[in-house]
Amino acid sequence: MIATPRFIRICKGDLDGFFGLFVDNLLQLLLIFTLCPLLCGIGADVVMAKILPGAALSILAGNLFFAWQAWQVARREGRDDVTAMPYGINTVSLFAFIVFIMAPIYRQTQDAVLAWKAGLFACFISGVMELAGAFIGDALRRHAPRAAMLSSLAGIAITFIAMGFVFQIFATPALGLLPMLLILVCYAARLKLPLGLPAGFVAVVVGTLLAWALRAAGLAPAASPAEIAPAAFHPPHWAGGSLFGFLVSKVGWSYMAVIVPMGLFNIIGSLQCLESAEAAGDRFPTRPSLLANGVGSIVAACLGSPFATTLYIGHPGWKAMGARWSYSWLNGAAICAIALFGIVGQVLRVVPLEVTLGILLWIGLVITAQAFQASPQPHALAVAAGLIPALAAWLLVQIETALRVAGTDLASTADRFAPNLHIHGVIALSQGFLITSIIYGAVMVFVIDHKFKHAAAWLLAAAVFSAIGLIHAYKLTPGGVENHFAWFTAAPDFAIAYAAGAIMLWALGVSQTKS
Repeated sequence: MIATPRFIRICKGDLDGFFGLFVDNLLQLLLIFTLCPLLCGIGADVVMAKILPGAALSILAGNLFFAWQAWQVARREGRDDVTAMPYGINTVSLFAFIVFIMAPIYRQTQDAVLAWKAGLFACFISGVMELAGAFIGDALRRHAPRAAMLSSLAGIAITFIAMGFVFQIFATPALGLLPMLLILVCYAARLKLPLGLPAGFVAVVVGTLLAWALRAAGLAPAASPAEIAPAAFHPPHWAGGSLFGFLVSKVGWSYMAVIVPMGLFNIIGSLQCLESAEAAGDRFPTRPSLLANGVGSIVAACLGSPFATTLYIGHPGWKAMGARWSYSWLNGAAICAIALFGIVGQVLRVVPLEVTLGILLWIGLVITAQAFQASPQPHALAVAAGLIPALAAWLLVQIETALRVAGTDLASTADRFAPNLHIHGVIALSQGFLITSIIYGAVMVFVIDHKFKHAAAWLLAAAVFSAIGLIHAYKLTPGGVENHFAWFTAAPDFAIAYAAGAIMLWALGVSQTKS
């Protein structure tokens, strides 16, 4: 046992963890600052005055809660190595709410205020779903095998977190490659730097100095003026009137096909994060964690932010860095200050984004490795199976992005992909990919363990989810891929195939029992 740890206690690992989580949260603010004016007609001044302050306070409140939660676990268990859960704006739902809700409404109506209100509605409903999920989360964690929960998380880590940033680093190797190598070498080899300096901090400083020198010599691209906005204090504003008035509008409810999957995504993703943390040695209670998620999203919506907050993947990465709980509240305070004072662009003017991305790459690699290391060795095949749906989802995002850049859309070009790429298969596998990933992983675990009746139950769930549209079902429209919900007719071909597979597995289980 150790002496009772202090809440205000900053260790070297907290500084490393702070840099990583700060960069991740800063990226979300930059996406909001860039995409809302571009796609939704919401001016940069409105983003800074109405959206970012609400996002900032929800991020601060959540980080304070999860820092306190980790500190409480440390006190109760007599440990000083507890790492707080990382927390911030959910990247996937951010894109989904902008691209599939706010942007289409703006294109149809040219009303940026209406688009903003629809985003508030989506964020609020997502928060309510997270509150409800807090009461069923423990049951899901008890019945889902660890390999199934961690493999779907690893799929997100190696695709949506690692790959995009790898491409950005290699697009500007003069700025990003050396910091990335420093981070990977120092963390993988667990090197101790002179004076006990944190590796993440050293990498960012070295990368920043190198970037300044290269830019001064004309050997690296200069910082974009578009990233710079005038600084000013923007206090949060109550947006509840706009939000609650919109609850009786048919406009928001017509987008439930997007909102419901994103709410489920947040719930399942949070459960996966908690399972990942437990595998790394820190067990946190499910219900308070999901309740905090839901409250954070609801607070964000009421204060003007259309973007839900959630637990982040990456806890094992922060823990491997030596981060404890102070990195969390440090991040919340820094992000809140940057958003409230409108200095997002000024930060990037000093510290190029490319020099920080190696930290996020490390997080993606650690999460992927953990899925294999923390699962029983025979279940490695199940982990590999669970990666596949996330790969499809990531590929679909890349295809849609490329088509938009080319001035076209997936609906008008889908049939041209055959026979080189079965694009409809990519879309079907990507729909509800988190749920599908867990199911595939669970089925493989129980098949490997010869628990065929358990595997049949999971495959039967896949049949039901396909039939009602939670997985595989979609509509291809000029606005993009949309979810398709229906009563047992959403994706009947998948439902029939899964049901037949469930019957086969059940028969195997019965024959096994008799023998």
